[in-house]
Amino acid sequence: MQEKDIKRLVIKQLKTNFPHWRRLTKKEKKALAEQAIIEVMAYYNPKQSNYVPLHELTNMPELPVGIIPLHEMAKYIDNLNCNLLPFTNQSHNRHLVDPELRFIDALLDDRVLDSILAKPSYNPAMRTVSLAQLFRAELLKALRYGEMSYRKYCQLMINKLENKTVRAFLHLPLHRKIFIHHSQLSQFRTDLTMAQMLNLMVYATHLLLQRLKPPQPFLLGGVDSSDLASSCGPVPLATLAVGDKKVRIYSELDADCGKRRKKRNKSEYFVGYRLHTLVALDPQNGHHYPLLSMVAPANHHDKLFLPQLVAMAQAMGLPIQVITADAAYGDAQQNRHIKHAQGVTVITPASQQVKTPAQVDPERGQVFCDDYCEIPMRYLGSTGTGHEFGCDASPHECFRAPGCPQGREIPFDSGQFGQMPDIFPEVDRIRLLRKHMERSYNLFKHRAGLERLRLKSQHVVQAAATLAHLATVLAALAAHHRLAGKEKRPKQLPLAA
Repeated sequence: MQEKDIKRLVIKQLKTNFPHWRRLTKKEKKALAEQAIIEVMAYYNPKQSNYVPLHELTNMPELPVGIIPLHEMAKYIDNLNCNLLPFTNQSHNRHLVDPELRFIDALLDDRVLDSILAKPSYNPAMRTVSLAQLFRAELLKALRYGEMSYRKYCQLMINKLENKTVRAFLHLPLHRKIFIHHSQLSQFRTDLTMAQMLNLMVYATHLLLQRLKPPQPFLLGGVDSSDLASSCGPVPLATLAVGDKKVRIYSELDADCGKRRKKRNKSEYFVGYRLHTLVALDPQNGHHYPLLSMVAPANHHDKLFLPQLVAMAQAMGLPIQVITADAAYGDAQQNRHIKHAQGVTVITPASQQVKTPAQVDPERGQVFCDDYCEIPMRYLGSTGTGHEFGCDASPHECFRAPGCPQGREIPFDSGQFGQMPDIFPEVDRIRLLRKHMERSYNLFKHRAGLERLRLKSQHVVQAAATLAHLATVLAALAAHHRLAGKEKRPKQLPLAA
């Protein structure tokens, strides 16, 4: 962890002293990065290093204030008088021929969006284009034009008056030359705070629950990660060897070198970020909805972000009680702390490196009291340190009962006896739901334009990922509405002869 602490100090110094880092040339960045490493190492003493919070060590924002919980979102909307019919221009609806865009346009309320996105000093008279219109422009890009650059998107799609459908969805005038420049969208993404992003996801989750009305709303969640390669290049500006590790400073300060899963057409290492996403799973139909994401440098281990995801989910008011994740999140001690502190059970695949406890059948998962016991024990529950099993023999069935303890406890581990032991068939079904969730990651990245990352900072990538999640949830709502309409539509009667 020493090399990560050194890099944290170097990046902090560069960001503080050079707030306009992106405007510098590559030669200037290289000289400043090398000088910053020399200055940090001149005063760095690893023995006197102070405690660094987890979010600061992983270069993540602290849990923000001002998050609207899910159970208060309905009251928040009512306070804005959104139950009244808005005065909209009917000519805009006439040009929304796309049923998906028409449904999403009717679902979103500009007054809610403006209220969530506005800062305390914001005045609607300050801009000719409202915050809700900029949000709709970003949402439409994630829905339809993810692979298009922002410059071409504004020039070819938004600012042409003949594109009535696009301008109608953005609530822009159809016959007046009020345009949106790509620099306005860039500034909009930069100005988005973490609290605003989370409130937007709470608003989308509220709409999702209002439309779907599930009997048990989102008690099960899944967590997974995906790599996002940056365009800053693989060659660092400056490198420092710390033992057997290396500190690398890139032209994009927040990006770092990470290891990706083995792929045929890609190298094993990449420079960029890793996207950690919390997805709500519906066990009835297998549908999944991304509700929360974190973008972090790629050099950090996945397990460091599970506590931060759970903390943000609880701040949003998401009622998730069980989370399934892959083996990278399977830290037994950390997951026990999450269970004790937040009450969330984490289920990960059983590690093959963990030995099966004694007197346990590895194939059937049956637990016995000792080597001479022939009757499998029954599960009694979990304690603070492990799982408790009791004798399942009927009276006078076992002749060893008088001298047998008739109970044993198996400590928690990363194998078959995690927070929920593998003896329950529900554990395998939950893991299968996580496998189904993994298939949508590549489709999500390609659709939102995150596969070929053109954005230049971690915060802006976080904003783009949040907007992509919003587009995914709203598109799922539109698909559900379309299918529900087909089911309710009466069958056409045959014509009379």
